[in-house]
Amino acid sequence: MEVITYKLDTLHIHLFNQFNRKFTVSSKVILDMAGGKLTWAITPVEPYEKEIPIDDVDASTFIDSEEKVIFLAEVDGKPAGQIKLITWWNGYAYIDDLIVNPEFRGLSVGRALMDEAIQWSKERRFPGVMLETQDDNVAACKLYESCGFVLGGFDQYTLKNFKPNETALFWYLIF
Repeated sequence: MEVITYKLDTLHIHLFNQFNRKFTVSSKVILDMAGGKLTWAITPVEPYEKEIPIDDVDASTFIDSEEKVIFLAEVDGKPAGQIKLITWWNGYAYIDDLIVNPEFRGLSVGRALMDEAIQWSKERRFPGVMLETQDDNVAACKLYESCGFVLGGFDQYTLKNFKPNETALFWYLIF
């Protein structure tokens, strides 16, 4: 099994947002402060299904852009995932979307896409990369931490209207 990543182009634009965004939540992140540092642990929850919504985006505006990019991943010639980055208002590169098809989760597809995102951000001299995820996406939190990201903040009200309640978690990788 080989993971191949590449920038979105006109030949592959039909693959954009063609990924299954469902996953089962069976645990959540619990936040704490220790010595002035935000820490996290994992606690089990009653399992439920979650689906990340698709943003309505014109993917063609990402092709050949210096300000934003989409990378796709394939495994054995099959579409496996995507990552979308934009220039954020605070000068960081912002990972706006990362999705891996369920059959390829746990096979380093997310890691390969994150590596592309980090490299692209460094090449453009961003001071770092940031992203937001939710406290019920534990697999994503583990991936971000394994890529060197640190949990820099949270917002317990941004997603308060969602059921069940979610807390937004903000992750940073400073270069």
